[in-house]
Amino acid sequence: MNLINKHIPLASAALVLAAMMILTLAACAKFDPTLERVTFMAGFKPQANLPFVAAYVAKELGYFEDQGLDVDIRHSTGEHLKLLVAGDVDFTTAAASSVLKRRADPGLPIVAFSLFGQRGEQALIVLKESGIRTVEDWEGRIFGYKISVPPDYLAILNANGIDRSTITEVRVGFDPRILTEQRVDILAVFKSNEPDTLRRLGFEVEVFDAADYGVITMGLTFITLEDIIKEHPDKVQRFLKAAMKGLEFAFSNTEETLDIVLKYADKEDRDHMRFMLLTEKMDAISSVTEENGLGWMSRQQWQDYHDTLLEYGA
Repeated sequence: MNLINKHIPLASAALVLAAMMILTLAACAKFDPTLERVTFMAGFKPQANLPFVAAYVAKELGYFEDQGLDVDIRHSTGEHLKLLVAGDVDFTTAAASSVLKRRADPGLPIVAFSLFGQRGEQALIVLKESGIRTVEDWEGRIFGYKISVPPDYLAILNANGIDRSTITEVRVGFDPRILTEQRVDILAVFKSNEPDTLRRLGFEVEVFDAADYGVITMGLTFITLEDIIKEHPDKVQRFLKAAMKGLEFAFSNTEETLDIVLKYADKEDRDHMRFMLLTEKMDAISSVTEENGLGWMSRQQWQDYHDTLLEYGA
């Protein structure tokens, strides 16, 4: 439609055209034709999960640009795997357990190309005031889980010879306050988030981590599609180089990294984000990464984790 017609005064038409030119120039200024456009979708809301942090820092400090990439960072509302498979997203995040599950059923062509969580994201917690100090103290207690009984819990029971029938297991959803209300004695949680949430409510907790009992666990990964790996390996490598540089910066510059995180997660509490960042940092380091570098993973890790999940009915 022609904006300049008899219904619009010439002065008004000139203003409209000027505004359109300004918007066009602004849009052009944001787009650098020398950079390759890439979309990364963090698999949850903005927060200090390590894969998110690596991308935030790489974006803000120009590491992606150094690799010839213009990365659009988005956050998932729960559809990131569908968007990846549909081709609307180049890279996203997923728990290692989810990668194995989704490749098996429904057979999604997804590939993990970096492992951040050398230990798993989940743990079991109890209130300090409960008097529960060892796994043996779980007998006769009530255990609350979110959706399904986690393999980590079953593996801990097995490693300690605990009779599962002595524990009452109930599905409780995602509100950790069910523990503070003493409706359960033991609760399955995401350890970089919920223990701190309860402490901030005034409750001290004890954490039981399956990895401490010799159980194989794995956490968050970067994922992409098989076709992207095959057809654009250079793009994957450049994205990963920049992100790992961002992660190295984050590991050495906590407060500066939190400044960056809060640009994306401006509604989050800084101290809570610090707890998340430092907790996941500890879990991102293992003998594998000390030998090969951050984000590294081995075929044997995946095989052992796969076998553990099968053993405990995941």
